[in-house]
Amino acid sequence: MDITAQTALVTGANRGIGRQFVLELLERGARKVYATARRPEAIDLVDDRVVPLRLDLTDHASVVAAAATTHDVTLLVNNAGIATGASLVTGDLAEVRREMDTHFWGTLDVIRELAPVLARNDGGAIVNVLSALSWFASPGTGSYAAAKAAEWNMTNAVRLELASQGTFVQGVLLGAADTEISAGYDGPKIDPRDVPRRSLDGLADGSIEVIVDDWTAMVKASLAGDPAELYARMAELLGVS
Repeated sequence: MDITAQTALVTGANRGIGRQFVLELLERGARKVYATARRPEAIDLVDDRVVPLRLDLTDHASVVAAAATTHDVTLLVNNAGIATGASLVTGDLAEVRREMDTHFWGTLDVIRELAPVLARNDGGAIVNVLSALSWFASPGTGSYAAAKAAEWNMTNAVRLELASQGTFVQGVLLGAADTEISAGYDGPKIDPRDVPRRSLDGLADGSIEVIVDDWTAMVKASLAGDPAELYARMAELLGVS
């Protein structure tokens, strides 16, 4: 996909990686960007091509309304997410469900509503922003990791389902980026601008999966081995026992 003259919709565009996606899309010549958030008034990007729009992944009516007003979308970027820190075994089950409702059900809802729009616009493309935690878990990330694992394989499934209408589906995986959602994490963080840059470069060359950083590449390379070795290495890197 050549970004020039595309019309994109970005979820969670008010801050972090989502905001950087909007900026990178504009830099690369996008015709229009629907910058969505639960509170669109929080979007402070000043550009005639930016259209702030309310979209709450956990509110189906909101998703339907957004899809009904974005008939020209050719690129959907599913970025919005949360991190509750809820433990799967002892945490608040409502918070665990909220993670799944956001990352899996909410993202799927957006895809289901926008897929017909993309089909009418020659197929277009979908980018799902995922996480290295799709492939492993660490202390305090149980509900987030489970939800991202579900979202990762959902990405693979909808890629197959939407191929017949010409929609390209890309998964983008990264470790920690220097954003509000990872403010409590003391480990290495990448520049959030690297995520849209690598993703959009991947759209240009047809990459269905984009690995943004060395941490995520290491995790993926370890999956074929003994998981005990991966978790021992993770414990060492994260300084946990």
